Amino acid sequence: MKIEELINSCENSLQEKFRYADEVAYFNQSKVLEAFRKNRIALRHFVPSTGYGYSDEGRDALGTLFADIFGAEAGLVSPNLVSGTHALTVGLFGVLKTGDTLFSISGDPYDTLQEVISGRGNGSLADYGIKFKKCELIGGDFDFQAIAEGLKDPAVKVVFIQRSRGYAWRDALSEEKIASATAFVRAQGFNGCIFVDNCYGEFVEKTEPTQNGADIAVGSLIKNAGGGIAPTGGYIVGKREYVDRIAGRLTAPSVGAEVGSYAFGYQYFYEGVFLAPHTVCQSVKGGLLIGACLEKLGYKTSPSLDVPPYDITRAIRFHTKEQLIGFIQAVQEASPVDSFVTLEPWDMPGYQEQVIMAAGTFVQGASIELSADAPIKEPYIAYFQGGLTYEHCKYALSKILAKLV
Repeated sequence: MKIEELINSCENSLQEKFRYADEVAYFNQSKVLEAFRKNRIALRHFVPSTGYGYSDEGRDALGTLFADIFGAEAGLVSPNLVSGTHALTVGLFGVLKTGDTLFSISGDPYDTLQEVISGRGNGSLADYGIKFKKCELIGGDFDFQAIAEGLKDPAVKVVFIQRSRGYAWRDALSEEKIASATAFVRAQGFNGCIFVDNCYGEFVEKTEPTQNGADIAVGSLIKNAGGGIAPTGGYIVGKREYVDRIAGRLTAPSVGAEVGSYAFGYQYFYEGVFLAPHTVCQSVKGGLLIGACLEKLGYKTSPSLDVPPYDITRAIRFHTKEQLIGFIQAVQEASPVDSFVTLEPWDMPGYQEQVIMAAGTFVQGASIELSADAPIKEPYIAYFQGGLTYEHCKYALSKILAKLV
């Protein structure tokens, strides 16, 4: 079968899934627009601020806007949160104290959090006397027996859930599963903080973790929630008592969220979250098409096409290191920026193995834009995400297939 015929055939087979993605996008777009109207967002909220940023209406309204969109009491949205890992780190340091235990019920957190949790001598949680323990998922679902056993430890003050797969061969966690887990944790008598790494999952479903029992949800603005427009930043939403503590860690306990300026103005942050439901929908559709075509060629992809995607990432398993590298290189070659760059694996900070990463993006490293990355280790799995437009995903797929075939 020719490449064009393969793509068209798979595209036709996905129409029902595409319709559902459009339905979710419309629901979330309505939710976002209602939050804009409720908060009376105006041109004055876009203007820059300098220095301390006292009475910065743009900053303050942005936090309230995100809180309303995510069904939370309070929100902290800042360009000073430089990445998802940084936002998660600030959040964890804000809600944990010496002697506390962080309990992950979704297995190991993402690679870049490993040294944040247990690194020695680098200012990690462990250096401050905060312990870590975990229980693994079983078949992609929570191990409720192990969770109940782990919660018997009175030192557990934060229960951690990673929504997306990270560098693991598992589906992202659905909001239904997250709601079930948070309800179970509460039923055990736990009255601490349930903390969700929400990266890659925003607007893929109709609800968010803070609408399903989580006390805190954290993400990056150069992923889903920035809509491909936000130039940097991260967000933290949830219960006010926790958001206030985290704000004190981001700045200082004496000033919290009352300070923080941005000399370039906030338009792109507002515009980004407004566009996010549509942009995420484009990414979801692109991931479905790539998954369908590669499965036709005999590659294993995750999630299976039998289940809906719960984040914007699609994992693809290759037979050899060369196939893996070739796939990542093809994504770069089909990008609008730095398409001429030939990628090679390298020792990327925060990762245990060499990593190869395609990100020919307008915003450096933005994984809501068409991108892909992989650790160079067996099994050879690439993690594909993003796509600002479905058309770009489709175009990139034709280049990927040409290289693989």
